[in-house]
Amino acid sequence: MKLYSYWRSSCAYRVRIVLNLKGLSYQYLAVNIAPGKSEQSSEPYGAINPMRQVPTLEWEEAGTIVRLTQSVAIAEYIEEHVSEPPLLPKAPLVRARVREAVEIVNSGTQPLQNTGVLNEMRRLEGDSGVQRWAVRVITTGLAALESRARVHAGRFLVGDAISLADVFLLPQLYNARRAGIDIMQFPRLLDVEAQAQSLEPVSRARPENQPDAVNL
Repeated sequence: MKLYSYWRSSCAYRVRIVLNLKGLSYQYLAVNIAPGKSEQSSEPYGAINPMRQVPTLEWEEAGTIVRLTQSVAIAEYIEEHVSEPPLLPKAPLVRARVREAVEIVNSGTQPLQNTGVLNEMRRLEGDSGVQRWAVRVITTGLAALESRARVHAGRFLVGDAISLADVFLLPQLYNARRAGIDIMQFPRLLDVEAQAQSLEPVSRARPENQPDAVNL
């Protein structure tokens, strides 16, 4: 199994957490998506992932190479094929709460502040307002999760078992720190983060622990 990844990509970070929690080994293939490098835009990588994004998960099945992109699709595929530990609860409403948290990040926050969007904003309008925009959308998303956490969190974001809600929360908190946001305003999320990061598979997935990480 191969994972095309970039150490700072929050979407790739999610998949690393899931793979590690499920005990799946994989070969890490770095794709440098940093501005000025943009290896994801190359023709060879475009043949692997037509969206020219990370992550891409690749494996062989019955002699055929299979590739899957998009972190939610990858996470749910793995969840359906490797049952332990379960990352989606069985109870329908609790499962929906997990998916709600996933979508607050996946569709309501991260796409609005990812590298591609911010670079395009800079191209069209210059640097003015770009940082304020990133802070605004990340803060809005985390505030919504904090509100939900005060009602539904236990040790983790939804109850006492780690789930995909936590998988998506942790990379978004990482992005918040990069954006210079005061995350102390989200104490319940920080409690959850500390619980999750105490797990070795989760800690191993952290950006700074990846082979392509650089000291900045």
